Amino acid sequence: MGKFRPGMVTPLLAAVLAVSVTACGGGGDGAGAGASSGAAQPAEKIKLTVALFSDFHFAPLYEEFKKTHPNVEIIERRSQFNDHHKNLTTQVATGSGAADVEAVEAGYIATFTPLADRFYDLNEYGLGKRQSDYLDWKWKQGLSADGGKLLGLGTDVGGLAMCYRTDLFKKAGLPTDRDEVSKLWPTWEAYMEAGKKFVAAKVSGAKWFDGPGENFRAMVDQAPVGFYDEQNNLIAATNPDVKKAFDLNAQMIQADESAKLAAFSPPWNTGLTKGSFATIICPSWKTGSIKDAAPTTAGKWDVAAVPGGGGGNQGGTHLMAPKQGKHPKEAAELIDLLTGKDAQLKLFTDAGALPSIPALYDDPTITGFKNDFFNDAPTGKIFTDAAKALRPQHVGPKASDVLTAFGNALQRIEQGKQSPQDAWAQAVKDLDRIK
Repeated sequence: MGKFRPGMVTPLLAAVLAVSVTACGGGGDGAGAGASSGAAQPAEKIKLTVALFSDFHFAPLYEEFKKTHPNVEIIERRSQFNDHHKNLTTQVATGSGAADVEAVEAGYIATFTPLADRFYDLNEYGLGKRQSDYLDWKWKQGLSADGGKLLGLGTDVGGLAMCYRTDLFKKAGLPTDRDEVSKLWPTWEAYMEAGKKFVAAKVSGAKWFDGPGENFRAMVDQAPVGFYDEQNNLIAATNPDVKKAFDLNAQMIQADESAKLAAFSPPWNTGLTKGSFATIICPSWKTGSIKDAAPTTAGKWDVAAVPGGGGGNQGGTHLMAPKQGKHPKEAAELIDLLTGKDAQLKLFTDAGALPSIPALYDDPTITGFKNDFFNDAPTGKIFTDAAKALRPQHVGPKASDVLTAFGNALQRIEQGKQSPQDAWAQAVKDLDRIK
């Protein structure tokens, strides 16, 4: 459940961070999803607001929470991905407007975890006990910069695959069986060559992929080191894997393989339904996004292996509790339930959100799961295999801004405004303003 897309502008946290925020309420008594929210006193009527950037399919889980918290009303608010994180940046800086529970996508998590004084330490509400549940790298992503505070619990991860339209492949004379399709692209270079064959087939109204931004991110995510090194030095301009990913996407643009659609934009949603592109980089959560955005395309999709090997993670989310909230105990209990094993199992089968709890990767509910929307693809096995092959990569504090700079550069190439060389040179200059 993560949706970073290039082209988004992320405002930097400024000097307004000096504004103080007063912690409200709180208490050190251990919390759990089923813990009572009151002691000897009558239960106070409480409203909890949950801020998300898409439909996380939490509604049934809210009802579960209310069974043990009948005094709690949950209000969910949603906004577009970019607006959500932009708003949260401002809300955290000014000390006003944040929800009780905020979803933060993986590309942004390192922006907020250094601001430990602005979020409740979930350790104080008993959630440190959950550490043994999690993938080690996912748990660490939710910790404060010094590792001493637990600021967010993970919902999902985004092990990579490739979703493709079997009807468009058939029209282009390409294989449609998922195993044969996977053999088309052991490498990203092979993926580009398969795209040239698709373009040559002149399938009406369709290009090879939606846009270069998601492919670029996936290629970088598969590298041992991405935009930052372990010391948070920005090395994107000198990392050969970043340059290789940029150059290959520029070549695919010049080969007319791109539909020039920004992921999750209204034209992209329309393109999903119309069949404007044949392939799409597909972390687990995106299977739910495709189904939600293009329900009439059921059965036309399938899922194959991602080029370049099974590694790589794209997206995934943490739930955090800003100190602006007046009911941290109940917020922590809700986070506990929404990220629990039962919840993560349900969210995979309902919405394609791959659990960040590795014990579930061997659960028959997941390993045996087949997605009928995607031609009965065994997505449980496909995505758990991808997650097991995943090599975690360090995410720096302004990774989202860096990705935006390169996404904008690729867009300039698509629009014919710059050559690949000039677009790269400008992106490198743009990085100087991000440091």
